[in-house]
Amino acid sequence: MSTAKILVYGKQPEILATVLRLINKEETWQGEGHHDEEQVIELFTQKQYDLFLLGGGISEESERKVRALFQHQQPDTPIVQHYGGGSGLLRTEIVSNLQSKQPAWQVSDNPFDA
Repeated sequence: MSTAKILVYGKQPEILATVLRLINKEETWQGEGHHDEEQVIELFTQKQYDLFLLGGGISEESERKVRALFQHQQPDTPIVQHYGGGSGLLRTEIVSNLQSKQPAWQVSDNPFDA
């Protein structure tokens, strides 16, 4: 199973650190993020992500800007607004969005693939 790359943007550094710690605790997830809008934009223009998570404290103007730029740069990557609510909710939001990005079925030339 490949590692899902998750980008997180949130204005509260302590909460951002907690969210990243919870994401990086999962074996098949790799999270990175920043509380600075320009730093986040730089990250997603340099790397491909499987999910973009928006945290709290972001102004409406910043959210609109970042969403528009991200969707232009990575149109097939889901954007999730995370308002908090605990690690269980965070995990559910991430899992459901990563699963919706996966194809419903895959074709393999190898009959021994599981």
